Amino acid sequence: MTEPAFPREDAALALAGPAGRLEAHVELGDPPRRPAVAIVCHPLPTEGGTMHNKVVTMAARALRESGVDTVRFNFRGVGQSEGVFDEGDGEAADLRAVAAWVRATRPDAQLWLAGFSFGAYVSLKCARALQAAMLISIAPPVGRSWDFQAIELPECPWLVIQGDADEVVDAQAVYAWIEAMKQPPELVRMPETSHFFHRRLMDLRGAIKHGVKPYLPAAHDG
Repeated sequence: MTEPAFPREDAALALAGPAGRLEAHVELGDPPRRPAVAIVCHPLPTEGGTMHNKVVTMAARALRESGVDTVRFNFRGVGQSEGVFDEGDGEAADLRAVAAWVRATRPDAQLWLAGFSFGAYVSLKCARALQAAMLISIAPPVGRSWDFQAIELPECPWLVIQGDADEVVDAQAVYAWIEAMKQPPELVRMPETSHFFHRRLMDLRGAIKHGVKPYLPAAHDG
């Protein structure tokens, strides 16, 4: 398939992935736009995760309000994306394909990565190799099915947001994982906050906007 250009307005797209078509949605940052594109990865497909998840859409909104263009996409086997679930390996390949498209069509822009839950694992897994300029990990599923100890940690600015009352991810496992790092990320602990940020989505929005503000590239003229 012919790869589309980066759109000049919000648009739904089909991108070429390693297992077939990937369903994606691009939304442009609010003025003044920054030369950065953030790919936001969704939670576990086998538990109903899609790019329309409320945490994913709120994270993307917070980034757009900071002037950053966003790309949400469905991993293989979700929505209109082709292929089947692959425990994180194939999904990492999907993310690399989307990142390659962003880099090819927006060579002027920094590549940012963000992810929620399973999406946080996939984006973290790829961040160093993709030389991301910023990484945002929301409720990374430390202590579940995926090996976080084997991941090469990113060298870019890194924000981790974790709810203290997470019923899916063990918050204490996340905190212990971070405390063991030589160069830990910036950690935002959100008290009385569940995995899906029920009634705390606006707080999540604020945490993201505040956390990325020091790392925003200078805005485009005009």
